[in-house]
Amino acid sequence: MHGTTRQVLSLITNPLDVMCANLETVHGMMSARPDILGAHLEGPFLALSRKGAHDPECLKDPLPEYVDRLLQAAGGCLRQITIAPELPHGIDAIRRFVAAGVVPAVGHCDADYATAHKGFDAGAGIMTHMFNAMNGLHHREPGPIPAAVEDPRVTIELINDGFHVQDPMVRLGFGFAPHRTAFVTDAMAATDCPDGHYLLGALDVDVIDGHARLVSNGAIAGSTLTLEKAVQRAVLELGFTPADAVEAATLTPAKAFGFDRANPVTKQPLGLLAPGYAADVLLLDPATWSVTHVWCDARPLR
Repeated sequence: MHGTTRQVLSLITNPLDVMCANLETVHGMMSARPDILGAHLEGPFLALSRKGAHDPECLKDPLPEYVDRLLQAAGGCLRQITIAPELPHGIDAIRRFVAAGVVPAVGHCDADYATAHKGFDAGAGIMTHMFNAMNGLHHREPGPIPAAVEDPRVTIELINDGFHVQDPMVRLGFGFAPHRTAFVTDAMAATDCPDGHYLLGALDVDVIDGHARLVSNGAIAGSTLTLEKAVQRAVLELGFTPADAVEAATLTPAKAFGFDRANPVTKQPLGLLAPGYAADVLLLDPATWSVTHVWCDARPLR
């Protein structure tokens, strides 16, 4: 255990039938695994130019029939879906997912500022891993990042591993949106495993020095980061206050899905150590900020 008491499982782009089957698997696991809160679909509605490690053959425009298939397969377990809002049906899909209780996220996109703003106004509540797989900051072409930063409704994800986003940009990005920036891992199958050969969906990946890249073209293929390490880095290496670092891994992501208040998924709210909240507790070594004991819903995991 590395400090993650609850998780929304991210599923990479695959053929639509495979993605539907994966959603059904997640739905089936939730009754036996209280730590699994649902699924995040990182695809297939992504911009080809910002696909990262996603299979270009499987990317699609989010036509209504595709949206309906995914929602039906999920059976209520879909929490988040990343969408490039500039796709022909992107804004309409955001509205459709919002109506179904899903939180759309702007990411893996080549959207300009105005289009990203439209996506957030349509109901997108998250920016998927800021800086990665999107057009960056430019003084004459501001792009999607300022649109997310300016909007108090938007939670901004950040991969704090020093590789996806180097430390000066982690500090800068975190300062853009205090109390709205959530640490995420973007972790793949090699997490907490030795370097070597792995699969990301059906794609071959080599992990060297803990960094995952596609064999085919060298693109970054997720991470091997744990939330424990993200918080450690923030406090011990980047100078974040403990409260800010812990909030980014607990309360902020809970708020993104409304899990900080009573809800039918978790029964009790998440994200705080307080009366009435689920007893999700980490015991940390105060010197190293490493996790020594974990309880999920008052049940010991370590």
